[in-house]
Amino acid sequence: MKKETGTKYILLVGDGMGDYPLSQLGGKTPLEAAHTPNMDRIAACRIGLATTIPDGLEPGSDTANLSLMGYDPATYHTGRGPFEAASMGIPLGENAVAFRMNLVSLDRKSDDEMIMVSNSAGGITTEESEVLVEDLRERMVASGVHLYPGVAYRHLLVWDGGPENAETIPPHDVQDQNMATYLNPESEDPIVEMTRRSWPFLERHPVNLSRKKKGLLPANSIWLWGQGKRLNVPLFKDIFGLSGGVISAVDLLKGIGVYAGLTTIDVEGATGYLDTNYLGKATEALNALNELDFMFVHVEAPDEASHEGSISKKIQAIEDFDEKVVGRVLAGMEKFEDYRILVAADHFTPISLKTHTADPTLFAWADKRELAKEKGEIRFTERFARDAGVHYEKGHDLMPAFLGQS
Repeated sequence: MKKETGTKYILLVGDGMGDYPLSQLGGKTPLEAAHTPNMDRIAACRIGLATTIPDGLEPGSDTANLSLMGYDPATYHTGRGPFEAASMGIPLGENAVAFRMNLVSLDRKSDDEMIMVSNSAGGITTEESEVLVEDLRERMVASGVHLYPGVAYRHLLVWDGGPENAETIPPHDVQDQNMATYLNPESEDPIVEMTRRSWPFLERHPVNLSRKKKGLLPANSIWLWGQGKRLNVPLFKDIFGLSGGVISAVDLLKGIGVYAGLTTIDVEGATGYLDTNYLGKATEALNALNELDFMFVHVEAPDEASHEGSISKKIQAIEDFDEKVVGRVLAGMEKFEDYRILVAADHFTPISLKTHTADPTLFAWADKRELAKEKGEIRFTERFARDAGVHYEKGHDLMPAFLGQS
């Protein structure tokens, strides 16, 4: 096969891979406990830290991945809602406010005790949630409010003239916590009012009755958060002079790609969970690089395992990412005359907290010539990244450095 000309660039993100040492792992982190020969090979060439969450911003995947893409979140971030709308092809009017709408599981014992049991409604399927959201759309009619089904528990609500500055809470930040104070505000709150309106309908819905019979958690509440208005973001090609594409199962990441002018590439079987089509993502990325200069491949599974608090699932997700994405890409990139590969965790999602943190996160990158040389024993872990002494205090400076444009 004829080798392609020109340098190719690829960014591989394992969402939420960063973590803290765990007593259950003998003081190791999941990355340290996992078998990751492919990421270790890249780390042996160059490893370090990047602060992807600027001071004052929430440690969300929207903020973190904007940073990794080379965009300053302090300048270009209003909320994750507009990115998810862009991914779904939903235009936002000047006064429209886009909210992320989760389907969640609340244990409502009383008005004084309402526990956030699951921010993902116990891993509800896309097929189930689509029915729920479509039925909610018909029954929760309100002027200027529009509901759109997404993937699994992740959906969208667009509110014309909605409360852009409302105090909302990411549901993954409050796993296992009592939300009674938030859900019983002292003054009128349109977000809480809409949330409560969903309860009677969802409680009686056949989808939830069926889930409960199977011993599964019901999706018995909507949860609105991450709101924002449409953005004005410069194109990736205008900044870096490179054409590019994005692969992710998550609307948020696809939406960042849409705003950046990247080609969205859908992969059959990409679920955003541990059963995702890892090899399919890697294969499609390699195929796309025959025409494009840059690819951004995002894998959500490690983050989902962290939110569940599952050590075994997180290690499995990391190992699958290393073998089936990083390993496949490393082998496939050899067809190109020259290439650079960057692997990163967008942020930490510690198992012990079940939510994101703003800790500086780890990255490693290498080019074709560096990878051809034997390196020492360095691993893609939090400790090695800290000890390397390399730290991009502005995370958005990492991308131009990786592209050789800093």
